[in-house]
Amino acid sequence: MSDGSIDQSLTSWVESTGGETDFPIQNLPLGIFSESKGRRRPGVAIGDYILDLPAVIDLLDEGWREDLTQPVLNAWLSRGQGAQRELRLRLAELLSDARYRDDVEAQLIGRSEVRMHVPCLIGDYTDFYVGIHHATNVGKQFRPDNPLLPNYKYVPIGYHGRASSVRASGEDVIRPSGQRKAPDADLPEYGPSRRLDYELELGIWVGSGNELGQPIPIGEASEHIAGYSLLNDWSARDLQAWEYQPLGPFLSKSFLTSVSPWIVTPDALRPFRNRLPSRPAGDPQPLPYLDDPADRETGGLCIQLEVTLVTDAMRAAGMQPHVLSRGSADTAMYWSAAQIVAHHSSNGCNLQPGDLIGTGTLSTDNDEGLGSLLEISRGGKQPIQLPTGEERSFLEDGDEIVLRAWCESEGAVRIGFGECVGRVVSAA
Repeated sequence: MSDGSIDQSLTSWVESTGGETDFPIQNLPLGIFSESKGRRRPGVAIGDYILDLPAVIDLLDEGWREDLTQPVLNAWLSRGQGAQRELRLRLAELLSDARYRDDVEAQLIGRSEVRMHVPCLIGDYTDFYVGIHHATNVGKQFRPDNPLLPNYKYVPIGYHGRASSVRASGEDVIRPSGQRKAPDADLPEYGPSRRLDYELELGIWVGSGNELGQPIPIGEASEHIAGYSLLNDWSARDLQAWEYQPLGPFLSKSFLTSVSPWIVTPDALRPFRNRLPSRPAGDPQPLPYLDDPADRETGGLCIQLEVTLVTDAMRAAGMQPHVLSRGSADTAMYWSAAQIVAHHSSNGCNLQPGDLIGTGTLSTDNDEGLGSLLEISRGGKQPIQLPTGEERSFLEDGDEIVLRAWCESEGAVRIGFGECVGRVVSAA
C-alpha cells in the first residue's frame, strides 16, 4: 500500500526532526498531554515538540473535530485504521509544506514543557505471555526438566490485569507490600516486596473493537490494532511465588503497570514488519483460527528494545545508565500481535476501543536480551555487578528503570517509541 507519510525522502520544516530523533515526520504518534493547570488534549509528537491537535482542528477534517478534542483517544481510535491513515497524511502535509508553517508552528509546544498522560480510558487490560524465551527461562527455575507447559505452543496464554493502576511513564513505583513466604519458613508474613522486578513488554492498543459474541477473524485482527507502546508490568516476585497458584498473579502485579505515552501506529511501523520466525522442527503449527498467510509474511515486529538502570549512587556520581539488556521483539515473540487479538476475541469476548494488551516479557534467546532481573540474576542466585561496585538481584529503592524502543532498517527513516520510565520509592 502506497503511503507518502512514510516516504524516507519526506522532510519537515520542524528543525529538530533533522537529526536522530524518535519522532521524525514518518512517525507522528498520538498521545494525550496537558500544560500546567491546563486541560488534557490530543497531540502528535514531532521532533522535540508536540503539535496541539485541537489548536489546528480548523486545518483538519471538520468531521474529526469532536473526537480530536477529547481528553482521551478512545473515540478517535474507534474510527479504525482508515481514519488514522487519513490523519497521518494530512499531518504529514501540514508539517512538511512551508505554506502551512506560520499557522502550524505557533501551535507547537516543547515536549519538555508538558505532562503526558495515559492516552486512553482503559476499560480492560490483558497481559499475555508470548515471549517464549522468557517463559522457558522462568520455567527452568521451577521445572528444569519441563520448563514449558504442554499448552504453551498451542494457545497464547494470557490473564486479566488491573486497568485502574496503569499509569504513564514517569509515575513513581511505590514498593508494594503483600504476603510472602520464604522457602524455609513455616508461615507467610506480610511486608514490602524484597524481590521487586521490571518486565520489558510491548503494549498493544485496541482500535475498532468487536461486538460481544462476534470473534475477530485472524485475517482481520491486525486492522483492530490502533498502535503500540512500551509497557513495564512491574512484578513483585516474592509475592507472586506465594499467591499465584492456582489462579495466577494478583497483588504481585496490580500495584502498577507503566506505559510509554505515545501510540505508534501500524502505518508508521509498516517499513519494519517482517516474516514471523519459522517454528522449530517438531513444534505444532497454529490452529486454523490463528493462522493467516498475510500475518505469516508481515506479522513480525522488528522493534529494537533496550532496558537501562540508574541507582541512587550512580545518579549522585553523574554516571551513565547501566544497560541491562538489548534485543528485538520479533525474535522474542512466539505469537504475533494479530494472533493475540484473534485469540482474545475467539470465545466472543468483546474488545473495546482503548483496551490495552501486554505481550508479556520479551526476552531473546541470549543473555544480552533478557527482559527481567529474574532472568538476568538467575532468580537472585547470580547478582549483576554495577560500575559503582553495587550488586543487584532485584530492584532497590531509588533505582530507576528506563525502557526504550526504536526501529531502523535500510530504506526507511528511524523512528522510536520514546521512553517508559519508573523509579522505585519506599513503601513507607
